[in-house]
Amino acid sequence: GKLFRWPDLQHPAELKPLCECQSFGVADGPTVCCNPYHFSRLCGPESPPPPYSRLSPSDEQKPLDLSDSTLSYTETEATNSPNVAPGDFSDASTSPDAVKRSHWCNVAYWEHRTRVGRLYAVYEQSVSIFYDLPQGNGFCLGQLNLENRSETVRRTRSKIGYGILLSKEPDGVWAYNRSEHPIFVNSPTLDIPSCRTLIVRKVMPGYSIKVFDYDKSCLLQHAAELDYADGPYDPNSVRISFAKGWGPCYSRQFITSCPCWLEILLSNHR
Repeated sequence: GKLFRWPDLQHPAELKPLCECQSFGVADGPTVCCNPYHFSRLCGPESPPPPYSRLSPSDEQKPLDLSDSTLSYTETEATNSPNVAPGDFSDASTSPDAVKRSHWCNVAYWEHRTRVGRLYAVYEQSVSIFYDLPQGNGFCLGQLNLENRSETVRRTRSKIGYGILLSKEPDGVWAYNRSEHPIFVNSPTLDIPSCRTLIVRKVMPGYSIKVFDYDKSCLLQHAAELDYADGPYDPNSVRISFAKGWGPCYSRQFITSCPCWLEILLSNHR
């Protein structure tokens, strides 16, 4: 990985195997994968903390949490989502196999305040969300048509490229940035508990981040019931913007001001 992708790599604990690689989680297997493109870098706190992070200095100085990189990845290679025609991109639920399974999330694609297309239900353990590159099956955003797109949206759509790989894993939901531009992420489990300031994390190309933590979610939902009854709150929603950030330290205060973004609506069950 240091030779082919990241010259500044210091320790294997900074890497995370991608969910689709079958070499991991096999006890005493005859082979071990060393393909650097089957890994991603873990997205950790930056130093010094940028405005969008708002992490305290003590948090920045803590040693790297190895729990994210030492999990047992026992999942087999994920099967891609069912084939869909351009006009039926969101009808994965009509697949015969899909009827027998429950989806673990729905994905909505937005351009500013307008939702484009219908919800895309995800049944497999991982899904690729990309623009128009031949990446097999998945959620192809380039197929979603909308009249009178602004030039800002067109430019941002051209930056989506390979997009992201979204995967459901034992500890939570992970997003891997496969594009050549940063993505920006917000979710209830990324926010600091009891802090009402919005936290948006910047994820650079080649990096992964746990966008939703199941254990933290259970605690946060209980706290929301007790302390945050003064406004709308969705404990199971993750928002990801392509190329453009939002929040208190950006010109865009709300994600609805971002040209291209995703809303990941997670099911209540793990």
